[in-house]
Amino acid sequence: MTTQSKLPSLPEAVRHRKAMWFRKDFQLYLLLVLPIIYFIVFKYVPMYGAAIAFQDYSIFQGVTGSKWIGFDNFRELFAMSQFYTVVRNTLVLNFLDLVFSFPAPIILALLLHELRVMWYKKLAQTILYLPHFISWIIIGGLVYQMFATKGGLVNNMLNLVGIPAIPFLTEKMNWVLVYLGTGIWQSAGWGTIIYLAALTGINKELYEAADVDGAGRLKKMWHITVPGIRPTIVVMLIMQLGHIMTIGFERPFVMSNPLVMDYAEVISTFVYKAGLQSAQFSLATAMGLFQALVGLIFVVLGNTIAKRFGEQGLW
Repeated sequence: MTTQSKLPSLPEAVRHRKAMWFRKDFQLYLLLVLPIIYFIVFKYVPMYGAAIAFQDYSIFQGVTGSKWIGFDNFRELFAMSQFYTVVRNTLVLNFLDLVFSFPAPIILALLLHELRVMWYKKLAQTILYLPHFISWIIIGGLVYQMFATKGGLVNNMLNLVGIPAIPFLTEKMNWVLVYLGTGIWQSAGWGTIIYLAALTGINKELYEAADVDGAGRLKKMWHITVPGIRPTIVVMLIMQLGHIMTIGFERPFVMSNPLVMDYAEVISTFVYKAGLQSAQFSLATAMGLFQALVGLIFVVLGNTIAKRFGEQGLW
């Protein structure tokens, strides 16, 4: 009885084990302090501003002093014909990006993984990463220099061989193709980093066993490499679905022009024009809140579907 009374209870043992973990790895816990502070200050505190979507907001009265009007801003937003245009354009452009841009880094990572000459592999990675560090303002200038109908490099070369100039930037479907191609060029190389990291975790013995069985490179890639990074692909796909209603401001703003605004006007540019240029802060905030809620729905649906198919998902 005396020996049993000296044994710690289960909750005490758990607390003791957690305290040991903290003392052992306290440096790692300290490293989390700054990221946690960053997310609290710049991600959670600004959520207070979402209240503007339910107010007749005035910059002179602030959030606390502005009049509450309920869902009137959302009713006004949904009654605008432009609202459905920008939502359609955002969904279409993001869906096309998902179809064409999402597989690009996966394919690039698989190709880089198969390279055996290390100096060439490092050189290729460096060249592929560089576009990510170029500002969209510069990329927009390059696009106009390359694809302008008059004076563009591509059309000048076409004219030299007797082919008439193609309106890449002024015809709507051509503009969409240029928009998608530029996005793939800018982001595909940088996106390979996550997949290359996932590839390092595949057991090398699987490849050795496949060599013994006489499997070629394509079969090893299809039956070992791709299944090995499938959980990473699923997680990245779910996160991409969460951004199906979120689109960057710089890319459509820089590449758009008045002739293609029916396709180029998206939520981010609408919020910029309504919120900053027209000072309709409540309307712009309502649009942003609607955008965030739709993104959340897509994340939950994507995660649920992934779990139904036996994948791990985000939670």
